[in-house]
Amino acid sequence: MKPRIAVLGCGYWGSNHIRTLKSLGVLAAVSDANAARAEGFASEHDCIAIAPEDLFDHPDIDALVLALPPQFHAEYAMRAMRAGKDVLVEKPIALTVADAEKAVAVAREEKRIIMVGHVLRFHPAFEKLKALIDQGDLGEVRYIHSHRLGLGKFHTENDALWDLAPHDLSMILAITGASPVEVRGEGAALLDHLSDFAHVHMRFPGGLRSHLFTSRLNPYRERRLTVVGDKAMAVFDDVEPWPRKLAVYRHAVWQDSGHWAFTANEPAYVQVEEGMPLTRELEHFIHCIETREAPRTTGEEAIEVLRILTAGSVVHGGRVNQPS
Repeated sequence: MKPRIAVLGCGYWGSNHIRTLKSLGVLAAVSDANAARAEGFASEHDCIAIAPEDLFDHPDIDALVLALPPQFHAEYAMRAMRAGKDVLVEKPIALTVADAEKAVAVAREEKRIIMVGHVLRFHPAFEKLKALIDQGDLGEVRYIHSHRLGLGKFHTENDALWDLAPHDLSMILAITGASPVEVRGEGAALLDHLSDFAHVHMRFPGGLRSHLFTSRLNPYRERRLTVVGDKAMAVFDDVEPWPRKLAVYRHAVWQDSGHWAFTANEPAYVQVEEGMPLTRELEHFIHCIETREAPRTTGEEAIEVLRILTAGSVVHGGRVNQPS
């Protein structure tokens, strides 16, 4: 019997979860503080609408997807798990490391699945990139840099770092397999006290370095993750069409008679199976519910993402540039 899953939060991203879960045959209910909105989605997708206060103890619901303002994620995740339900919580898992640690501790105590919505970990191009790295095709990874730029979205409490960086940090942590030993952040606030541009510099064990750049006030879109190894370099560019999303560059650099020399080769585009990351993420969540396996995007990893976000936040106008 397939798990019966409800979505709490019928906003933009919650609506994507609703449609995808319906297509997978596991959507049982929708819930939102706006009852009329929930009723509309319930009617459209042939499921029931449940008021938020009645959702957690509802006997016909096995698991919840939480797509809420992030200040509610940890509290509602803990409430759901204490009621015996598994949870997929959107990023960020919480607004403080302490709250995230509490949620993960409840998951352990209640033996519940807690999975975090770092959806790009399920992108076929990233999965292929990770496989190339694990196979040694790039050699030893020396440097990773990620750019996530565009115009909007603008939030009153979330800056560009907290809104845009979690996905990239999750991918970087998956590649490195380690926590950074040093984190340094820079930011620029143009509109108010929140960073519209943010940089995070990280140093990992063994000397690997990483740099992340996010902007919500950029004239063009960029969604690019670059991995530099000592054998080859690879670029995951999500703005490109599917045949060009993953490129491997087999450049060579060496010393010749005391001088540096190099060859620059054309990229080799790696074939990637097309697929929607959200669909693959929710299929993985269903698999974890059914098998009780630990999810790929764990609560522990989400805690590390929060630690980096917190360490990389900066102060503008006397206010700490992170959600409160």
